[in-house]
Amino acid sequence: MASIHRVVVLAIDGVYPFELGIPSRVFEAADGLYEVLTCSVDGRPVRTHSDFSITVEHGPEALSTADTVVIPPFIPTAVTREVPQAVVQALASVAPGARLVSICTGAFVLAAAGLLDDRPATTHWAIADLFRAWFPQVALDPDVLFIDDGDILTSAGAASGIDVCLHLIRKDHGSEVANQVARMCVVPPWRDGGQAQYIQHPVPEATATGTATARQWALENLHEPMALADLAEHSHMSLRTFARRFTEEVGMSPGRWLIQQRVDRARHLLETTDLPVDEIAGQVGFAGGTSLREHLHAAIGVSPLAYRRTFRGALSPTH
Repeated sequence: MASIHRVVVLAIDGVYPFELGIPSRVFEAADGLYEVLTCSVDGRPVRTHSDFSITVEHGPEALSTADTVVIPPFIPTAVTREVPQAVVQALASVAPGARLVSICTGAFVLAAAGLLDDRPATTHWAIADLFRAWFPQVALDPDVLFIDDGDILTSAGAASGIDVCLHLIRKDHGSEVANQVARMCVVPPWRDGGQAQYIQHPVPEATATGTATARQWALENLHEPMALADLAEHSHMSLRTFARRFTEEVGMSPGRWLIQQRVDRARHLLETTDLPVDEIAGQVGFAGGTSLREHLHAAIGVSPLAYRRTFRGALSPTH
């Protein structure tokens, strides 16, 4: 039986209670595949952003036992260009090979410690200018939900912390487990890390008709050819109005969203079935296996065969 993956959350003074609880809530919903410990830099209680402090059960020694370390966000006024010595000492105990994950302002800690030099990273859009000014050596992308750079993952604010935790579960154990966890937590099972952080006008006027009906219809009919006109018709809108409204509500164009849904469905089928690539392509609405291969490679940089092997072990060449 595989050993349980240990996640250690480092709580820093000024921490946001909501985000502090995300790793425990998400990872511990994965049927015993993970255990989550919370520690502070000195083992003492930690002041939160709210009107209370928390008592943690562990000190920095817990970090040396971690397979994954999560640094949740803390109040922006506590952000500093230099890492406090206590934090430096705590991070020094993280074992080589452990994954590092930050949420929101947690990226400032990783950057100040030099761990993000010459690497891609993200943080909350509202503090991106300060991050870029302080850490120009980091390849900052403030427009995405999270960035997976292998052993270091950075994410934006609040809900993107849930997204990156689900992403790690999916990466470790496949979409079935991640989907089960998402259902338990009553959150969307998958939001692409490259999705926009901030949508300028995310909420349509109360009297406006939304595009949810068209999106649901599309998801139920991914195997069918569909054009923008078909989606607009299901929303009872003109093409122009539909395209504008869709982008306002979803944060991306209808065409990009549709490709993303087809790729996601294909990934699920690659993980959970032995269907040939061409058949999967047909079931998700791509013109053929070549089209699926191109879109999958553009999305995650691997072929269907490589993706399937990652999640299901080596299969016969026919797949």
